[in-house]
Amino acid sequence: MSRELWLLRHAKAKRDEHGEDFDRALKKSGKQDALKLGEWLKQQLLIPDLIISSPAKRAISTANKVIKAIETDLTITEDTRLYAQGFERLKTVLAECPVDAQRVLLVGHNPELEDLLIHLVGLSVIADRNKLLSTCALARLELPDDWTQLSADSAHLISITDVRSLEE
Repeated sequence: MSRELWLLRHAKAKRDEHGEDFDRALKKSGKQDALKLGEWLKQQLLIPDLIISSPAKRAISTANKVIKAIETDLTITEDTRLYAQGFERLKTVLAECPVDAQRVLLVGHNPELEDLLIHLVGLSVIADRNKLLSTCALARLELPDDWTQLSADSAHLISITDVRSLEE
């Protein structure tokens, strides 16, 4: 049985010139977008089995808004490897996913998410897009059965959904 990996870039965050990047909060529009994406996932019956988020404030807030809209009792696993450590570290997180997790949602940041996406599906599949994952965009990938076997070009891109493209 194939597995799905969902890559969700955090929603729009405030620019804080005096604070730490890690502590940036979501803008009001970012909170609304995250709820909207979660509602869309629920309507599409797309419910993850496992949610792993960067512990950065904007990422964990995005994950919480999505969970609220989906109305699931899943807990979010925070993993520091999803914050500014490169896409190879994301692969180590995925390699540790439980065997029974069929749909895994990673909530994180660029450039790591885009780099992982390009690595897994190949640049030729997505070369026509300028910015692959804008804020609160979700990429769905079909993966091999084994989370530890995530080599280059091993995934199939199902879709990239930008929250701004969803109907009200």
